[in-house]
Amino acid sequence: MTPDKHCPCGSQKSYQDCCQALHLGLDSCAQLATSPEQLMRSRYCAFTLKNFDYIIKTHHADYLDGLTLEQLQQGPHPQWLGLDVLSADETIQPDGRKHGTVTFKAWYKINGEIDAIYERSEFIFEQGRWFYTKGHQMHAKLPGRNDPCVCHSGKKFKQCCMKG
Repeated sequence: MTPDKHCPCGSQKSYQDCCQALHLGLDSCAQLATSPEQLMRSRYCAFTLKNFDYIIKTHHADYLDGLTLEQLQQGPHPQWLGLDVLSADETIQPDGRKHGTVTFKAWYKINGEIDAIYERSEFIFEQGRWFYTKGHQMHAKLPGRNDPCVCHSGKKFKQCCMKG
């Protein structure tokens, strides 16, 4: 991806001014996500770019459940269409730990079918950085024909991703 293109996370910033610094930051200490939403957006962007090393490094080790870099690399790899962040929050637990949640829909196409990961993700703040822990999956309803397209093209769904 060229750094001046819009970031896949949907921020309307260039990749260079958005998630690129986060993707590089784990190795160079250049930048870490400052909120659960920023981490979730950067993880979505990493999936679109097949930067699976970032996915593993930002997934809390206690919650990997055997997930490996090799499994992520094997695929299948969908065509990511767009991200809709529905809500995001941070709280401080009674034990003083920071916790966050982000509810989102990550739209994709695979084998000609459009679907979404509709999830309420959970995050914890440890060792000075945010980590993804787990997510609660929900059922996503496809948009109606005249609804805005999931790829944020500005077109109606029927005139964009629904067609092809």
